[in-house]
Amino acid sequence: MSEKYVPIIGIEVHAELKTKTKMFSRSLNNPDEEKPNSIIDPVNMAHPGTLPVINKKAVEHMVRIGLAVGGDIANFTEFDRKNYFYPDIPKGYQISQYKYPIVSGGNLGGVKLTRIHLEEDTGTSKHFSEDGGYSLIDFNRAGVPLMELVTEPVIYTAEDAGKFGKELQLLLRYLGAGDANMEKGEMRVEVNISVLKTDKTPEELYDMYQNDNDAYMAMLGTKVEVKNINSFSAAEKAAAYELNRMTNLIKEGRGAEIVQETRGWDDPGNRTVSQRAKESAHDYRYFPDPDLPKLYLHELFDLDKEKSGLPELPWEKRGRYGSDYGISDEAIEMFVKDKDLAEYFETIANTLGDKKLITTASNYITSDFVGIQKDNADAKLPEAESFITLMQMIGAGDLNSRGAKDLLAILVTSGGDPMKIAEEKGLIQKNDPEALKKMAQEVIDANPDAVKQYKDGNENIIKFLMGNVMKASKGSANPKMAEEALVELMK
Repeated sequence: MSEKYVPIIGIEVHAELKTKTKMFSRSLNNPDEEKPNSIIDPVNMAHPGTLPVINKKAVEHMVRIGLAVGGDIANFTEFDRKNYFYPDIPKGYQISQYKYPIVSGGNLGGVKLTRIHLEEDTGTSKHFSEDGGYSLIDFNRAGVPLMELVTEPVIYTAEDAGKFGKELQLLLRYLGAGDANMEKGEMRVEVNISVLKTDKTPEELYDMYQNDNDAYMAMLGTKVEVKNINSFSAAEKAAAYELNRMTNLIKEGRGAEIVQETRGWDDPGNRTVSQRAKESAHDYRYFPDPDLPKLYLHELFDLDKEKSGLPELPWEKRGRYGSDYGISDEAIEMFVKDKDLAEYFETIANTLGDKKLITTASNYITSDFVGIQKDNADAKLPEAESFITLMQMIGAGDLNSRGAKDLLAILVTSGGDPMKIAEEKGLIQKNDPEALKKMAQEVIDANPDAVKQYKDGNENIIKFLMGNVMKASKGSANPKMAEEALVELMK
């Protein structure tokens, strides 16, 4: 097998957790607060004499996240001081976890996890260009509970890196642990990338990793970390750009120019740019925080009870929707991502019972209704009872596709009784063979040239004639019966 360039990607994700107060103080945890420095207190600002107190809810979120991904929940854990000096860290250190993370191992979306630990967030630097340029610090975010998740380096495409981030976002939302809105900075993704010239496949590399971790890590090559990523599409673009940059340097014999560094994603420029040399763990001079107690999580939490109390998780819902309802993968994914849409669909599906009608309902919700919603963001799903009646009318042959779409649009904007509206608007499908035959004959008489083309072998012209029948019936003719009538009369 010839040698090729294999990308090796690991991901680090920081996600803010949903709690009433911050990680170590009584300040409110409110990501929507717009007034700078308005939700801070002496603990956040590291005033002399202040002491941190652990937020138990944040720890509980971490335990539930760890159980959901099948990780090992530590019995003993502690918090450490991570020392570095940035303007947005008042203490001169960040309270984090080093040697004893709350969660070790686990798997999410087929990606092995290294660890998940808990720390506090930092403040936000805001840069201004006027008056020669200056920066200000908003400490509202300082002290917010922050989950950090680290994957093993077992991702091999930029697309899979993006998929992993989306799956983690879904998990946090299902657990109620965080909203993980990237545009608000509630979830930040960092991509670690190296490129390996090898004759092995990713699967073979993975097997090597399983069998000999030290050998695998030694051959990975120089790792580059990309930060400043604020969307999943940006994560994919950043990974793709960096993989291309590093591969080209290796091909050109300039591999030595790849150094361990932190690079930032320049979204407008669609590129990564060098920021600084990458720190190692010893640079942070970690040591246990003397102001915080050690935690024994197996004593604090009933892990069996916590696990049994987990909600249905995204991958579990995918499996259930596939087996119970038999709908398309695309529809399943839309329902998995939209809780309200999923609850509505389940109400409809469980009432209809019939799998064919359930599939029809799924299509109308994920295609037609969502299409209406794109044009009108305020569009609301009709009452479940009305939608069920609409589906039953389709199943009984009372409505054709055009009539059903028109009726759905009316129900979305105005509501009402589906049967009554269909009768008033003339949407009830015409299934009377004699009436359809009469209508087909009128279309044939009015279009002799098209009839001649059909008889001369141009069968596609039937679509034109069908269109005229549907127009004459105002869309209410049974398409199949109308076509049969046309073909019979043109014999």
